[in-house]
Amino acid sequence: MLELEVVADTKILPSKLYADYGHGYREVEGFSLPVESGRLTKRICYFPTRVRSLRFDPTDFSAKIEVAHFVLAKVTRGFAVRRMSRKLIKSGMVNSIQLARSMSLEALWAKYNALFVQRSLSGYEAQLVRERELYLQSRSARQLSTLSVKPLISIVVPVYNCPSGLLRACLDSVMAQSYPNWQLCIADDASTNPQVAQTLNYYVKQDKRIRWVKREENGHICAASNSALSLAEGDYVALLDHDDSLLEHALWEVATAIQDNPSADIFYSDEDFIDMEGKRFSPHYKSDWNPALLLSHNYITHLAVFRRELLDQVGGFREGAGVEGAQDYDLLLRCTEHTEAGRIVHIPRVLYHWRAHEGSTALGPQEKSYTSLAGQRALQDHLARKGIKAEVRETEDDNLYRVDYHLEGEPLVSLLIPTRDALDVVGPCVESILARSSYHNFEVMILDNGSVESETLEWFEHITAADSRIRVLRYDAPFNYSAINNFGAAHARGEILGLVNNDVEVITPGWIEELVSLAQRPENGCIGALLYYPDDTVQHAGVILGLGGYAAHSHRGSPRGSPGYFNRLKVRQNLSAVTGACLFVRKAVYDQVGGLDEAYTVAYNDVDFCLRVQEAGYLNVFTPVAELYHHESKTRGQEDTPEKIARFDQEKARLADRWGALLRRDPFYNPNLTHAREDFSLAGQNELAVSEAAVV
Repeated sequence: MLELEVVADTKILPSKLYADYGHGYREVEGFSLPVESGRLTKRICYFPTRVRSLRFDPTDFSAKIEVAHFVLAKVTRGFAVRRMSRKLIKSGMVNSIQLARSMSLEALWAKYNALFVQRSLSGYEAQLVRERELYLQSRSARQLSTLSVKPLISIVVPVYNCPSGLLRACLDSVMAQSYPNWQLCIADDASTNPQVAQTLNYYVKQDKRIRWVKREENGHICAASNSALSLAEGDYVALLDHDDSLLEHALWEVATAIQDNPSADIFYSDEDFIDMEGKRFSPHYKSDWNPALLLSHNYITHLAVFRRELLDQVGGFREGAGVEGAQDYDLLLRCTEHTEAGRIVHIPRVLYHWRAHEGSTALGPQEKSYTSLAGQRALQDHLARKGIKAEVRETEDDNLYRVDYHLEGEPLVSLLIPTRDALDVVGPCVESILARSSYHNFEVMILDNGSVESETLEWFEHITAADSRIRVLRYDAPFNYSAINNFGAAHARGEILGLVNNDVEVITPGWIEELVSLAQRPENGCIGALLYYPDDTVQHAGVILGLGGYAAHSHRGSPRGSPGYFNRLKVRQNLSAVTGACLFVRKAVYDQVGGLDEAYTVAYNDVDFCLRVQEAGYLNVFTPVAELYHHESKTRGQEDTPEKIARFDQEKARLADRWGALLRRDPFYNPNLTHAREDFSLAGQNELAVSEAAVV
């Protein structure tokens, strides 16, 4: 019996005890024990033979710890059987004590130990176990004869003074590909390290599909990439950095995607990071094609695969343009100018491993800050080529950008604010708009849904007399959020409509300019802001479909200033929907889709509206640049009566009936991320059936 108590500066520790039976420590011969800080934890450990030594690993990440109690006490076989049996019954793996005791010691031990193996896996480790199992199960399906299209994929690798160990790992990952129809094209950019040429010559002798050329002089990465590209004979070209590696089945997944999408020009996959010991971590599960996100940073990165004709059309990598360090971003931006959204395909699987080592951007953007300026230049050039009047601004974070679009004139903005009394919230809301907004060409339309309190009515008279931009429109009908806003929109004079809840307060003075500049873009539909609870945690950062079965807010509860999942709280991005608590849209677009659906009295009217706008061909955008507080639903109250619950259930059913496919697969989320929470954590952590054999 192992008894353990650890006090640490983190709540849960994935501790492990290793035994050396004479052949060193092996992962499969360790005993996993998830430990809660400050709490005594126990488990049975079975040693099949004499142990030479033990090694205890309190955790596999940096933490401050104190081992307060550590006891390893020999117990009898009977005690162990009783203890393991009770544990298995409690976990539901065995139905009765009689069944447990009828099992052999080995079988009982295997089931008992599997409990700890499953619990000790991190979420991503569990996903990797499932990945291995899925690829093992589909091995027979990955026969070349099953593909009707077998394109030659040329892998372009520029090399310069790469450590031989990392270069070998990179090349080995290509040679290990389960899809055989590839060509590896390497250009050495006049490396001064002689081991580079030695390594490349060795691999050329091993496989005739590998070709390389040594440049006479160092021309930097764009020139080297073009030299490698000149060797390519394939119909498709994949980009690979000299210190990174591919998943064994990466090219198979790409070939399958090409077969399924024969007209596509660009393919990209999810990716993760890999350390110097080969441990994979931090998966980046990406959105499908997301142009607003691409104009904020290069979210696509790796693995990126291009149709060769498209690369020839744009002239390959731009040399001498000052984009070295962001050359992949520059190439991608130029390629998107010559294709369309339907021909850009996202493969939602991790196919690429970024190597995390000193000097690599995988360890953080600070490792290569020059890449940020190169990316800014590439993005500014892209906007210029497209004739878009805008400036690319650097942000406080390297490699994250903000495109400031020029306002087209000074359009009138109609801010629609439904309310019923609630002067304690609507008053501060309107006053914050008047006092803090740097944009002045707006009208505030207070849509009064039957206010009766004298203080509210007096305030209406006062505020309309004090500022000619404010109107109060009486709407005497039962509360229906959609109908009230449709009524307001019909009376609005502005070119831009702003749906604004009565319980929000302005934070950033330029919030209207930000939302209007995006709403004016012809490709955009609904624009949503970053909203906080009064305690400075995120209330809304866009809407993700499928969360909780229907829809919920991205990153809700995250502290203000948090970057979010791969910086998604810091940058603009396309999303399927944004909240109606602060939603800007051109009035022409609002009218085009028929406004809000009045069948949605309270809930999901904004989601349905956004999806109809998206269906009409527009892109919805979330921006963190416009920030407001939101005292959520203070006027309406909670959904806590039988009538409200029934109405809410009806509106959920209506949403699911019309938009069920999107609720199951939001293109701006990722199927590998959870639908149970709003924090972009990994999917299936509790549902994965992790067997001991799979871990091995």
